[in-house]
Parts: sequence; structure tokens; C-alpha cells
Amino acid sequence: MGQLSSRTKWLLTALALLITAFHLIPFYILITTSLKKTGDFTSKWSFPDYFDTENFALAWEHANLGNAFVNTAIITILSAVLLIFFGSMSAYALARRTTKLNKYMYFLFVGVMVIPPLTALVPLYRLVVDIGLMNTHLVAILNNVAAFMPLTIFLYAGFIRSTIPKELEEAAKLDGASTLGVFFKVVFPLLKPITATVLIISSVYIWNDYQFAIFFLQDSSVQTLTVALAGFFGQNASQLNLVAAAALMASLPMVIVFLFLQRFFVEGLAAGSVKG
Repeated sequence: MGQLSSRTKWLLTALALLITAFHLIPFYILITTSLKKTGDFTSKWSFPDYFDTENFALAWEHANLGNAFVNTAIITILSAVLLIFFGSMSAYALARRTTKLNKYMYFLFVGVMVIPPLTALVPLYRLVVDIGLMNTHLVAILNNVAAFMPLTIFLYAGFIRSTIPKELEEAAKLDGASTLGVFFKVVFPLLKPITATVLIISSVYIWNDYQFAIFFLQDSSVQTLTVALAGFFGQNASQLNLVAAAALMASLPMVIVFLFLQRFFVEGLAAGSVKG
């Protein structure tokens, strides 16, 4: 394929900027609304000519965001760590040991990805109640790990097959390294791009999860941000400035994580899906 002409590049750049602006509009409106005082009915497009952080303090206190932040952070961080740790090791075994059993297991993981998670909600709810895990961090962590493990293995296995040469592992084994030693000392450090991809995809979804959190984390002591925000919005539907401030604070951590890891994201996602 020949190189793109300057006119085509300019059109693609303009299209990319237009799409970016389109996606930033809701975020801009969220910011302008969160900074306005109660009773300020100026246009949602206009930026306030004053700077007032009272909305953020009120929203933080009334929505109980401090407790919700802690709960969401615990669930998200532990889920992501378990996904990366077990997912990467499982994918390494499936990618490097191409036995019939491993092939069947790999296709089973891929097949599970097409099943909508909500189809398992009723039996899962019954199981959680029977074993006494309702309103615990553990049920949310286990559920998230189970839900994202197939995608994690799929991405890691594809990345290992397409990117990491076997010669590196063979050289390490000749130097006396065990299988675990080869993985943790040679392979895992090279998985940084796909690890960033897995971290972003899983963390953003887990941080914003509502459909499972509303069923399994009903007690206020273990409520996550999405559940706390839903209740806060219901109580303050007429005070959009407070709701916007709460929503902005809840979204910032994932925005920061993405900004730090976005340079690895596309590289890891593309390489991880080349050889499924």
C-alpha cells in the first residue's frame, strides 16, 4: 500500500479531531455545571466567571463519596492484580504448551467471552446468598475476576505468541532458570504493553460497574461509587451542580490512569489480538 497523500492525512486528522471534540463535549458540560452555584441558570455552554469548590465539598459529604471511593478502589485494585497475575500465567501456559487439552481450554475461554454476563445473574445471586458472601468485597472481586479472565487470557496469549520470541525463553532455560523463573524474569517484563491494556479495560469497567454492584453490594458500608452516585442523583435531581461535581470526582481516577497508560494501550491491544 502506498503512502497516504497529504490531503488524505489532513482529512484523517480533521476527522480525528472532530471525533475527539464530539466525545469531549459531555465532559466539558460536566465541568461547567459542577462549577456553578445553586441558582445559576446561565447556559450550560458558558464557563462560570467565578471559581467555587463548594459543590465538590457538599457532594463529597452528602453522597458519602469517601467510603465509596475506598470500596471501589479496593475492589478495582485487587481484581486487576488477580487478573494480571493469574491471567498472564494461564495465558503463557496456553500459548507455549500447544497440547490438545490446552487448545480446547483456550477455545473454551474465547467462547465464554460471547456469553452476556447478565445471563448468569439469577443463579449467581442464589449462590452468593447461599454461601453468605452478600455485601462483601470478596464477592465483587471474585465476580470481576471471573468475568474478565477470558478476555485477559485471550489478550495475553495473543501477545505472547505474536511478540515474544521463544529463543529468549530457551536461552534462560539453558542458564538454569525454571519455568516460573523464565516467566517472571524474562517473559513478564516484556508484557508491559498488554498489561497496560488489560489494566485499563478491566479497571474502567470494574470502577464503573453498576449492574452487579447494585445486587451484591446493597449495604451502605460496602457501596461502590456507581451505587452511591445513583442514590445521590435520586435525592438531588434538581441540583445538577452537586450531581455533576460528584460524577466528575468519581470519573477522575480512571481518566488519570488512562492518561498515564494510554501510550501502551493501542500497542498492547493490537498485538494481543493478532494471533488469537
